[in-house]
Amino acid sequence: MEPSKHHNNTKNNNCFLPLILSLFLSTFLLLLSLLASSTSSSQRRHHHRAQAPPERPHFVESKLRVSPTSTSAVPRIAYLISGSAGDGESLKRTLKALYHPWNHYAVHLDLEAPARERLELANFVTNEPLFVKFGNVRTVVKANLVTYRGPTMVANTLHAAAVLLNQARDWDWFINLSASDYPLVTQDDLLHTLSSIPRHLNFIEHTSDIGWKESHRAKPVILDPGLYSLQKSDVFWVSEKRNVPTAYKLFTGSAWMMLSRPFTEYCIWGWDNLPRIVLMYYANFLSSPEGYFHTVICNAEEFRNTTVNHDLHFISWDNPPKQHPHFLTDHDYQRMVDSNAPFARKFGRNEPVLDKIDKELLGRNADGYVPGKWFSQANSSTIDQYSGIGNITDLRPGPGAERLGRLISGLLSAENFQANQCS
Repeated sequence: MEPSKHHNNTKNNNCFLPLILSLFLSTFLLLLSLLASSTSSSQRRHHHRAQAPPERPHFVESKLRVSPTSTSAVPRIAYLISGSAGDGESLKRTLKALYHPWNHYAVHLDLEAPARERLELANFVTNEPLFVKFGNVRTVVKANLVTYRGPTMVANTLHAAAVLLNQARDWDWFINLSASDYPLVTQDDLLHTLSSIPRHLNFIEHTSDIGWKESHRAKPVILDPGLYSLQKSDVFWVSEKRNVPTAYKLFTGSAWMMLSRPFTEYCIWGWDNLPRIVLMYYANFLSSPEGYFHTVICNAEEFRNTTVNHDLHFISWDNPPKQHPHFLTDHDYQRMVDSNAPFARKFGRNEPVLDKIDKELLGRNADGYVPGKWFSQANSSTIDQYSGIGNITDLRPGPGAERLGRLISGLLSAENFQANQCS
């Protein structure tokens, strides 16, 4: 029996030994494979980190920033000149008095103007030889219905600013005017004076002391039919009232302003949403053009210290002011000049004092353009007369530049300049 048992044990040992060796070899190969895989993965991760671009920002707002101000020696201005029914001829006159080939212009007659009048303006812009030569005057073809005291006026201003940002990308300031505005200085005077000041400044008359406007404008809720109707009518009130906002502070001021390109871009892009939120609030605010831009700029951290508290206009108001200013006449002429302002309003159609301004302040002949260093033949309507135009960035400042220089120098050097910013 013993020999048989010994034989079986030997046989079992001979079978068990290869199994152990096989398991050992398999384990070794598995560990080797895992080690190689780990090393390769680590190298790939290291290579990926070395080659991968920087992490993207978590918020798209960090990618939206305003354009830097231009560095050209002479700044460019983008103008909006707007009007309504019957303003076509006045608008053309204001445009010619403001025209300079270095600037950009958008003109708009609202939907209350007859189609014929709007078509005449569009044809004038399209066919006027000087505009054709420089291509810097644009008609806002898709006309808006604008209610003077309603938010549609703000919407129209934003529309024109967007058009000018899209089609004329190299300007420095945006100025909104109406057909009842008129310049008191030449564009050579204006461009010369502005060339010496920082281009991030915003000339916007404003105050946080809204006084009686809190109960008469901020708390009442109005609706502007121009937001939904094709027929022009006045705003109307609803019975409910609302509280003054607590998320931002209300400001009020003049509806006429000169805004920097960076701030204009901010109002259009609105990457932190403030311009849109405030716009929705002012959709139900009486006379929203006198508060929207003011409230946005003074509640925006990066712009509140760029304000100059002046609207660059001479305007004759009652005391206390009523809804509309006085119409200016020859009796106001000297006060206009002494104000040192570059613009004045409000003028009636074919007001005789405009002829005096043309002759004594602008050097403009009837139906002509204002002469400057770029062009001296101011009363020409043929393309041949425009062939001798010189360098359009050469300027010939005159007495208007001296007056405007005194105004702006006084504003920027005043002891209370910073105290007047968004106060």
